[in-house]
Amino acid sequence: MSSEALWLFKQLNLHLEQEGRFQPREKGLSLIECAAENENTLCPRQRNAKVEDLWSLTNFFGFATETFVLAVNILDRFLALMKVKPKHLSCIGVCCFQLAARVVEEECNIPSAHEIIRISQCKCTVSDLKRMEKIISEKLHFEFKATTALTFLHLYHTIVLCHTSERKEVLNLDKLEAQLKACNCRLVFSKAKPSVLALCLLTLEVQTLKSVELFEILLRVQKHSKISDSDLLYWRELVSKCLADYSSPECCKPDHKKLVWIVSRRTAQNLQNSYYSVPELPTIPEGGCFNGSESEDSCEDMSSGEESLSSSPPSDLEGTFFFELKPKTKWQTLSCRS
Repeated sequence: MSSEALWLFKQLNLHLEQEGRFQPREKGLSLIECAAENENTLCPRQRNAKVEDLWSLTNFFGFATETFVLAVNILDRFLALMKVKPKHLSCIGVCCFQLAARVVEEECNIPSAHEIIRISQCKCTVSDLKRMEKIISEKLHFEFKATTALTFLHLYHTIVLCHTSERKEVLNLDKLEAQLKACNCRLVFSKAKPSVLALCLLTLEVQTLKSVELFEILLRVQKHSKISDSDLLYWRELVSKCLADYSSPECCKPDHKKLVWIVSRRTAQNLQNSYYSVPELPTIPEGGCFNGSESEDSCEDMSSGEESLSSSPPSDLEGTFFFELKPKTKWQTLSCRS
């Protein structure tokens, strides 16, 4: 084994040890999954719409996929600990986006809080964001840089390229990242181990390529990562269905075009003027926790309006990766061996 391959597997072992530490609490995610849609309870649709808004913001500011994936990870870890009302979600989402950008992006490229508020139309003030940032930081113990499915996707992709004799462009990383972002927009995939979710995306792509060599490399990766056949098959079927659904014209995609419209000169001026008329939100009290049926804390009196940015047709940037996907009728277990 080459020195590069040894280093890659060393990194893989390190992240496999850490992935559980940065995974949202399953109990908290399950409570959101079961929640009815009302003004006092956060439901899956509202969470998913907010993640699509983060996708739109990521594309608008030209940030990396890592920023988006990390923002979703921070958001889900927080929501799995906290009792959150829907009216607070806009402020929380923007705050998670800011925190992720600080970890990933160059400092000179990060917009001001005023600018993010104006573009996202989250209807809160800078002081609201500061208070929310303090709450999120304390609840997550200031641990923002996390091991995510994107971490494993990049590692697995590099390991495959390091061992294959096929053309390097066969596995399109941009396409795989776009598919991962689509999965991030569904709450259910936050319950999957990041290593499993990443391997599912790669195995589905290799299945479409019908490459025996790539398939055998991924078998070795699966074995090294100690991912069971049953786990892989279960999540791979869910991922495939998600991508097939997402490729459908009936599926709403993150609305990048609306964000471009928001910052036209006249609209930007109106938003700038209206921003200062937004009343400051009340102080955020903390209390009430998820013990059994509740979460660790809550934000009870903070109010922020919320309007989804994710109801328009897909942009050219992301849509091309999904309209070619076809639903699968038969599944081959990754570890089928002759």
